[in-house]
Amino acid sequence: MGYVVGVVLELIQALTEQIESLEAEIEVRAGSLKETQLLMTIPGVSYFTALTIYAELGEIARFDRAKEVVSYVGLNPIIRESGDSRFEGSISKRGSGRVRWLLVQASYTAVHTCEYEYLSRFYNRLARKKNSKTAIVATARKLLVSMYHMLDREEVYDPPGVSA
Repeated sequence: MGYVVGVVLELIQALTEQIESLEAEIEVRAGSLKETQLLMTIPGVSYFTALTIYAELGEIARFDRAKEVVSYVGLNPIIRESGDSRFEGSISKRGSGRVRWLLVQASYTAVHTCEYEYLSRFYNRLARKKNSKTAIVATARKLLVSMYHMLDREEVYDPPGVSA
């Protein structure tokens, strides 16, 4: 039993070293791209998140408006209309689930741990009216729209004040 445990521990150590090496390489690559450097100015967005979102979105110039990016990622609401009635449902989830998940996680970080006023006020205002899950998805959508404009204009994250 002791031999097997020793072999497993050596394997874990080797894998840990490989993971650390790959993480360092990912961090270097994220730091070398202008787009990911811009995205990392957002609270809650690390090098991994920035690189993944940039890789999934591709060249931002292919989107004409922020609505197209929101739809591409699947954070747009499903709208059903018939005659005079209109129903807005949950999000479409048509795009990358990985990007949606990363945006939600970045939003949680920005709202709950970074205590960043702009997103926190937006989230808290919605959470009082709706539920916290709906509010965090709406915050993720707001974050994605900000990312679109940042990449399109090549500007760092600098949100305006929000009236609560």
